[in-house]
Amino acid sequence: MRLFWIRLTTMILAMALDWVFGEPPERLHPTVWMGKYILKAEKQALERNGKKTRRVLGAVIAISTILLFTVPTYFLEMILVTLTGNTIYIIFASVALKTTFAARCMHQYNKNLCSAIQKGRLEDARQQMTLLVRRDPWRLDQKQMISASVETIAEGIVDGVISPLFYFSLLGLPGAVAYRAVNTLDSMIGYKDPTYIDLGFFSAKLDTAANYIPARITSLFLVVSALILGEDAMKSLQILRRDHSKTESLNAGWSMSAMAGALGLELEKKGYYKLGDSDEELSINHVSRALRMHITSILLFLIFTALPLIYLTSKLTGGF
Repeated sequence: MRLFWIRLTTMILAMALDWVFGEPPERLHPTVWMGKYILKAEKQALERNGKKTRRVLGAVIAISTILLFTVPTYFLEMILVTLTGNTIYIIFASVALKTTFAARCMHQYNKNLCSAIQKGRLEDARQQMTLLVRRDPWRLDQKQMISASVETIAEGIVDGVISPLFYFSLLGLPGAVAYRAVNTLDSMIGYKDPTYIDLGFFSAKLDTAANYIPARITSLFLVVSALILGEDAMKSLQILRRDHSKTESLNAGWSMSAMAGALGLELEKKGYYKLGDSDEELSINHVSRALRMHITSILLFLIFTALPLIYLTSKLTGGF
């Protein structure tokens, strides 16, 4: 049971670190280091032409990124476990694990967005949107920004929190780091535009596979969150079943459609998808309600998925 208590303590402490301190400085953030490596490799790869060549180079970039950060994590973990006590390892692991997920910043960015909208500072709100979405915020009106905010909260539960903690529960710290590498690759080169469609092909497929189970787990916890918080759980389940496949991504539609149904909203990214029904007019109050569902679904995941997975893997492995 030693492994169970170590991983459980590590995860709880990592969640506390995230909520109290938020993100570390960029110069100390492993995800930023991943991004710098990917950017450098990407620039060299884009100098090469040919579909097959770029797909091969894209796979090399993805695999090398994952190995570059996961392998040292594994060996450092083994060294600390062997040469130090539980306390030193837990401190290291909790700090490292915290860098693989981000819950507090999702709340802070969206609260800043709502504050700017409330004060009528739409240009400030659009500037804040650049931290949340890929789409051009200067083409969005107020309601479209609110919709994008709610969409980002729903989708961010999966890749921002649930997925890294899912892989930590299964595979320990190297699993969380490997997931963060996969997701960072997708966010940087996993596009379908002419520049990246071949180079990012492998990374995009990896990210889809990695998020497949967490996305579906998250959607169910969002329905339960709606029930707990007094939102429309039945409508959440209805819209989840009806609209989850309407997004181009195999995964994104699950959590977004569950959120749309729970809040009685139609969430739209023009030219790409419409999820839910317009039972309520979009307002900044929906962002606050979405954030409550965000944190509730995470807590449900920790109790009903992460905890059992940590227990199961600790029993099966018997140690590190």
